[in-house]
Amino acid sequence: MIPIANPELGQDEKDRVDAVIDSGMLADGPEVREFETEFADYCGTAHGIGTSNGTTALHAALEALEIGNGDQVLTTPFSFVATANAVRFTGAEPVFADIDPETYNLDPTAVREVARETEIDAILAVHLYGLPAALEPLREIADELDVPLIEDAAQAHGATYDGSRVGSIGDIACFSFYPTKNMTTGEGGMVTTDSDDVAEKLRQFINHGRTDSYAHASVGHNFRMTSIAAAIGRTQLERLPEFIEARRANAARLTEGIETDAVTCPVEPDDREHVYHQYTIRTKNRDGLLEHLEENDVGAGVYYPTCIHNQPAYDNVECTVPNAEAAASEVLSLPVHPNVTADEIDHIVEVINDYAA
Repeated sequence: MIPIANPELGQDEKDRVDAVIDSGMLADGPEVREFETEFADYCGTAHGIGTSNGTTALHAALEALEIGNGDQVLTTPFSFVATANAVRFTGAEPVFADIDPETYNLDPTAVREVARETEIDAILAVHLYGLPAALEPLREIADELDVPLIEDAAQAHGATYDGSRVGSIGDIACFSFYPTKNMTTGEGGMVTTDSDDVAEKLRQFINHGRTDSYAHASVGHNFRMTSIAAAIGRTQLERLPEFIEARRANAARLTEGIETDAVTCPVEPDDREHVYHQYTIRTKNRDGLLEHLEENDVGAGVYYPTCIHNQPAYDNVECTVPNAEAAASEVLSLPVHPNVTADEIDHIVEVINDYAA
């Protein structure tokens, strides 16, 4: 079976972890500071703040922006549920706008329509599947509303919009380093920002509101990254360009080979560079294609079969998002990770073309 994901970890990661273990400094420490600096430099931001995972990164970012009770954060219903959960953790509520059916990201036109009818306190844009959202028009809308633009870049490490890396365009951005992401720390997250004030609030919030050893200026959590996670992350960051190159090459081979009109391949607008956390196609007969792929030893995944507003936890949220609901019933992701071989890509293409024929 060709797996849908296959994390790439090697001897360099092991050596760095061994060095941390030998040092005895396993929790938050110098290794985390180094990783934060290196990741911020990679994104082109003044600050990077490591966290325990992508969800805590989102939660901490919202808290640092002082989003809380009574606030409303406009976001996409077509994402992993953590995007909306982080909003609710602060006491705020998510408000959903529809997506662009081609990019699967927030549709700026839909965002404007919702913002005309609802008071919005922040916009949280997800770079779904590794493709940046429409950041320029979303930035314009956020500025007009005088609200922060937050990037959920959990799936988009290294992706670019108009030549700038995601994580450096919004007021604040959040990344995940879960094992299946384009780079991993095992579990971990990162927040990037250019704001000194926001960065200081973040550092306090993820460390019990601490300003000194036993001085706590505010209520916070323990959302800190471990030194072991940072050690893995530093090596993974060095390897990220080769990971992206492999994913893009695999995606190009899939797009070139898939010939059937029964399947729609992902798009890459001219102003963006996709990093293909997922290679997501759509088809009217998803269940049949999934079964056919499995019968031919091709792993596949559906991200995401249920929109957030249709989850039981959000059944009190009303919205009109036909594009998101249609995508949820039709999308299907194929193996595109760096460990997929050219022969395996060709097999995937053959299986898809054979089924559609």
